[in-house]
Amino acid sequence: MTEVVAILPGTVADPATPSGGNIYDRHLCQELAAAGRPVREIAVDGDWPRPGPAARARLADILAGLPDGTVVLADGLVVCGVPEVVAPHAGRLRLAVLVHLPLADETGLAPADASALDAAERATLAVADAVLATSDWTARRLVDGHGLAAGRVHVARPGVAPGPLAAGSPGGGRLACVASVTPRKGHDVLVDALATVADLDWECTCAGALTAAGHVERVRSRIAHYGLTERVRLVGPRAGAALAATFGAADLLVLPSHAETYGMVVTEALARGVPVLTTEVGGAPEALGRAGDGSLPGMLVPPGDPAALGGALRRWLTDAGLRERLRAAAGRRRAGLAGWDATAATVAGVLDGLRR
Repeated sequence: MTEVVAILPGTVADPATPSGGNIYDRHLCQELAAAGRPVREIAVDGDWPRPGPAARARLADILAGLPDGTVVLADGLVVCGVPEVVAPHAGRLRLAVLVHLPLADETGLAPADASALDAAERATLAVADAVLATSDWTARRLVDGHGLAAGRVHVARPGVAPGPLAAGSPGGGRLACVASVTPRKGHDVLVDALATVADLDWECTCAGALTAAGHVERVRSRIAHYGLTERVRLVGPRAGAALAATFGAADLLVLPSHAETYGMVVTEALARGVPVLTTEVGGAPEALGRAGDGSLPGMLVPPGDPAALGGALRRWLTDAGLRERLRAAAGRRRAGLAGWDATAATVAGVLDGLRR
């Protein structure tokens, strides 16, 4: 079977940066290989999506060295910001670009930077043979924002590995937030919301990369300001058994993101029957989904609204009936979650189309 060349960020296998995009890439390549589709992974170091000259030259050399007709699956973080590097090879390679997050949607960008990244992404996707998105919301965002033909954009939702049911505590006070501590993930909103329920019994474990040093310090200062140092813990990134234990010990996953193309941690929690409190933004409601009977396995609140988030937390912590209903709905939703093999099958179908 013809080899697929996967162009990935240099951090794809770095345990210190367990981003959703990196995790998706790793699972996808492993599942494609397990299904008998050879994958040659090439990880490219660089400050993507705005790399320096050396990284641009490295990517250009990689693309130039691939034979005509090679099927290339490229992470959009690497290629979408450098259309001048990608475009010269687009006509002879069969290029599928996987977009985890539209570049201009990253939180905290200056308007001029967002505009420049948006234009660069539009130019790259215009020369791609196919575009892969991780949610229906992202697909619509790319079609509407970049004027792409809907038939060129394919949705390959993240899968999830099954996990044992979390036991859950009677009071529901074991809260977890699994997300890198960056402005987009809304930890500052979470801390403000937790301060409004400081009179109740709970603790919150925040597991995620602490590489955005300035923002991490601002979040730590906020925690100290409210006197929550003993109750809100930033434990850094967790993976493997440690991450599974975090989900398994949780009563409620809280994801207060300002932007989210899907939110893989949502389905990871649901795979263990843990309800989710998240923001009604981007693809997060799609990830939360509904159980087979139509019930919602969690709660949705507006983004950037500590009062709404705090109100939902108070309801969860004080209403045993609500906890019981949401746990039951999460258990039913768990039964309908698809695995990574389904994600790989979707992507394989798109890549096979490029070969033809």
